[in-house]
Amino acid sequence: MDMPVVNSCEADACVYNIEHSCRALAITVGSERSAYCDTFFTDSSAKGGDPAATGHVGACKMAACQHNVRFECQAPAISVGFTANHADCLTYAPA
Repeated sequence: MDMPVVNSCEADACVYNIEHSCRALAITVGSERSAYCDTFFTDSSAKGGDPAATGHVGACKMAACQHNVRFECQAPAISVGFTANHADCLTYAPA
């Protein structure tokens, strides 16, 4: 199975975000109640990830999403943006 690509990320303050592209090798999405990007974090002194890489979805905890099969995302790609002041998977679709 190929991991879905993070097509775009609007979480500019995240250490893995470089020009709206996720540079984490893999992100984790979700909690019990929200499809937030669990990999998102800020550090004003550093950038992280691989600047040559494109981020992918490594795991998704949102079992109630129509793209989720056994906690693996089956969407071809996702977008990350802000919902209620935190970085969320905007591709999340309730099952």
